[in-house]
Amino acid sequence: MTSNLDPAIAARLKRSADGLVPAIAQQYDTGEVLMLGWMDDEALHRTLTTGRCTYWSRSRQEYWVKGDTSGHVQHVKSVALDCDADTVLVKVDQVGAACHTGDRTCFDADVLGLGK
Repeated sequence: MTSNLDPAIAARLKRSADGLVPAIAQQYDTGEVLMLGWMDDEALHRTLTTGRCTYWSRSRQEYWVKGDTSGHVQHVKSVALDCDADTVLVKVDQVGAACHTGDRTCFDADVLGLGK
């Protein structure tokens, strides 16, 4: 698929074999880690230009904008690339639950150790 992502940004990205980069969504004001999704170049372009997080669904093989069906919208505050250029950090203002289970984050239901 052709993308409208800025070529300078596209040239920096280190993608997985399937053309994706992990995208971590973090609450902008509290630092709370909300979820991890996947973006290809077009999803990143849409995120940067619309102010709403767009992800690539690996299971459905289609784009999805967080909140379009659930109402749990992610309003983008900033987007940063990590030092290895293989992960994107999207700071958002999360409306409602970030997790598809209805939890605030995808990481609060199953603490494996040390935090208990």
